[in-house]
Amino acid sequence: MPGKTKKKAAAKKKAAAKKTTANKKTATVAKKPAARRVATKAAKPSKAVARSSDSMSASERIDQRIASLGDWRGVRLAEIRKLIHEVDPEVVEDWKWMGTPVWSHNGMYVLANPHKDKVKITFFHGAQLPDPKKLFNGDREGGKWRAIDLREGDKLDTTALKALLRAAVDYNTSHPVPKSKGSRA
Repeated sequence: MPGKTKKKAAAKKKAAAKKTTANKKTATVAKKPAARRVATKAAKPSKAVARSSDSMSASERIDQRIASLGDWRGVRLAEIRKLIHEVDPEVVEDWKWMGTPVWSHNGMYVLANPHKDKVKITFFHGAQLPDPKKLFNGDREGGKWRAIDLREGDKLDTTALKALLRAAVDYNTSHPVPKSKGSRA
């Protein structure tokens, strides 16, 4: 019987060795997806590139947006921006909502977005502003916002737009910015 015990022990060792080898193969297979995950993680410097663009100022982003348009919409957006700065030298430029130029003075008062077939100028408190020249031609039904849609070839009444911009700044400076609910100040 001692011979049979040795054979059984050798068979057990062989079976254990096979399991270990099988486990090693499984472990190797399991490691491959992990290696892929590491490679995927290593392939994410695009976010680092995106973060470096976060260091751009809003003014630089607006400059970049105007240059990237390369057509009449870029020219129109640059013209609107210039008028805003003429009317309000203390204006603060901001970049909101994943690509919208916004101008503020004691709160946001106007934004301008290039669309496929127009440039839309939206006044945050447009419903409260006088519009004797009837510039507002888009989104006139809202209780707060009003917009001007400018299409290619439209003539811009710069005098009337400047008056609207002045009225928007005046509105913002005469109405305090409400504190947010989470504010402790």
